Amino acid sequence: MRETNGCFTKNVRFEMSPDQFYQQLASQGISLTEMQKKQFMTYYELLVETNKVVNLTAITAKDDVYLKHFYDSLTLAFALPELQTEAWSLLDVGAGAGFPSIPNKIVFPQLQVSIVDSLNKRIKFLQELATQLDLEGVAFYHARAEDFGNKRSEHRQSYNVVTARAVASLPVLAELCLPLVEKGGYFVAMKGSKGSEELAQSAHALNILGGKLVRTVELTLPQTNDQRVIIIVKKTKETPKTYPRKPGTITKSPLLGELLK
Repeated sequence: MRETNGCFTKNVRFEMSPDQFYQQLASQGISLTEMQKKQFMTYYELLVETNKVVNLTAITAKDDVYLKHFYDSLTLAFALPELQTEAWSLLDVGAGAGFPSIPNKIVFPQLQVSIVDSLNKRIKFLQELATQLDLEGVAFYHARAEDFGNKRSEHRQSYNVVTARAVASLPVLAELCLPLVEKGGYFVAMKGSKGSEELAQSAHALNILGGKLVRTVELTLPQTNDQRVIIIVKKTKETPKTYPRKPGTITKSPLLGELLK
């Protein structure tokens, strides 16, 4: 961002130091232990070191990682507070470097976290990360989401919560995620400023796939005021066995259209 000051401009850098990160969480009623603080620091160090050889993220400055990855990931639990206390199974689709699921696992260790990602290099990073952080109750799967949730998969309709952050448009994401949610569970999409626009395009997809919108939570990140829209959908009926469709089909022909009567 650039700030105008008279006849010149200057770059403005937004920061969240680890201490500021702890303070922001405290304002949400979340106090980290010394062990958890150490886990986040180890996470940052391993992320930056691995990123030198595996493309995990374009964000590597410490204050940026704490704000735009760690804090941003935890807005999931602000929007769905049950994640803070329930021993739910949480599946993260296309998590990349572990966002948002691993920060939530660190802060709320009772969660049973699984991650599916199509790139094995990222899965290997996550396995090493789990070892370094001494995490229990985590599982990592190298697979495409379309295959992971198909009618023959043991993972189909078996998770309390399925989430994704910055993976695809909402109609596409719904078809990838809702087949994996158990009936009565939740699909939670973490979106930016265009989240409401995407939601308006998704009524048809949610209806077909067995989802019903519960609420949307709008918030802004500290300092940057970057907008976030978190969309919470409840699985009210089973997803038809024809979904998800084959890899490639979903993005080429997303489930768009009017809500079925």
